[in-house]
Order: sequence, then C-alpha cells, then structure tokens
Amino acid sequence: MALLIGEPAAAPVAAVLRDPRERSVINAVNVAEVIDVLVRLRGRTVDEVNERLDWLAAGGLEIVPTEEAAGRMAGAIRASHYYRRRAPISLADCIALATAQARNDALATADQVLIDVALAVGSEVVGLPDSEGRLPD
Repeated sequence: MALLIGEPAAAPVAAVLRDPRERSVINAVNVAEVIDVLVRLRGRTVDEVNERLDWLAAGGLEIVPTEEAAGRMAGAIRASHYYRRRAPISLADCIALATAQARNDALATADQVLIDVALAVGSEVVGLPDSEGRLPD
C-alpha cells in the first residue's frame, strides 16, 4: 500500500520488489485489503488500483491464494495474540503473517503490532517506515 500511495516506505518497498534475490508475495486477501483502503479511504478508483496491482504483478509480485492451512494459522494467531487495547491485530494482518510463515518468508510491514506478533511467533520481519516516516522499534 505504501508504494501505491507514496508513503515514506515507498522507496524501501520498491527496493524489496526489485531485489532479484528475494521473491515478493502478497496474499489475495491482502490484495482485497489494498483495494478497499485505496478506494474507500484514499479516493482511488477500482480500475486505477487494479491497474497498479497489474503492473506490480507484471514486475514480479506474486499474488497467492489463501490456502486452508494459512486460514487456520491466521485464526490461531489472532485468537492467541489479539488484545483490543494493546495488540489490535487485524485478521488481514494475521493472513499476511500466516502466508509469510507458510512460505518461510520474511514479513515486510510498518505495523508495530504486527511486527510484535510476528516476532512472538518466530517469523522474520523487515521493518518499514510508517506513514510518518518512523521506523518500528
């Protein structure tokens, strides 16, 4: 999302996407989240967002389906780590984490709560700057 809306993490995200030694993957559920946020909250059109996603896919971003195992893992992660006040992790974030875990990939995110949960479940994390340019702890 940061790349598509020009947030401070856009350059690091672009570097990750361009790195030929690393594969970049997004789950179909998280694609839905990108479309929802960019259309509903950022005023983009569905066609515009889909075109940008198509360009990213043509450049090597792999969009993967949500497998049953990832769905089950995401549910278990959220059930074990969600706390409304101190760890309000979304189900979509849990899907992203479960997908990274299932593929043995690092998870790239600026979301501190997601980073904390990812580290708690033993996942590798690539911390990105948030929308105000702050790096996670």
